[in-house]
Amino acid sequence: MAKLGMAINLFRCIGCNTCVNACKMQNSVPMGMHWNRVLTEGCEVFDGAEGTYPNLTRTYIPLACQHCENPACLRVCPTGATYKDDKGRVEIDYDKCIGCRMCMAACPYNARVFNWSEPVRDPDFNYGDKDVPVRPKGVAEKCTMCKERADRGEEPMCVMCCPTEARVFGDLDDPESAISKFLGEKSTFVLLEEQGTRPQVRYFK
Repeated sequence: MAKLGMAINLFRCIGCNTCVNACKMQNSVPMGMHWNRVLTEGCEVFDGAEGTYPNLTRTYIPLACQHCENPACLRVCPTGATYKDDKGRVEIDYDKCIGCRMCMAACPYNARVFNWSEPVRDPDFNYGDKDVPVRPKGVAEKCTMCKERADRGEEPMCVMCCPTEARVFGDLDDPESAISKFLGEKSTFVLLEEQGTRPQVRYFK
């Protein structure tokens, strides 16, 4: 059985936000919301830098759902709307979501967003993949690891569009997959390891 995951090479990431916009367009994410964000390590401000001028450093950290093996969001969901699918991804059944936002409170990565009002899109129609479900007002949503594309054997849009090839995607259980080979060659880490969520998204720095 497949277990899909992703590795992100921070040495290659240039903070261009192409992944952010590619994700938004692919998944018809409403205005004012992002499933994918690019943070700057050690900074409270967007696109900041560490250190004191002229000795500055900057490391970008793309952040979305970590598709954890032990997801905190799943444990607290009262309706079973959050679930692990047969390919190891953490997904949401929008028909079961009651908008309690317990999953948002439990997620240590702040990876979910919530439709507080009727979704607004610019232009004013649903763009992106025709197979992506349209999320209504009052539900949580997040990165799905581009479930619709992956189920067709395609890479997530953030992986495909990254201009520096900083992202590697594939089956963690397949030793011949690109991601397994990458992890076999690199010393990687996960975010907030102490939380015990065992993310399926790994980082190389």
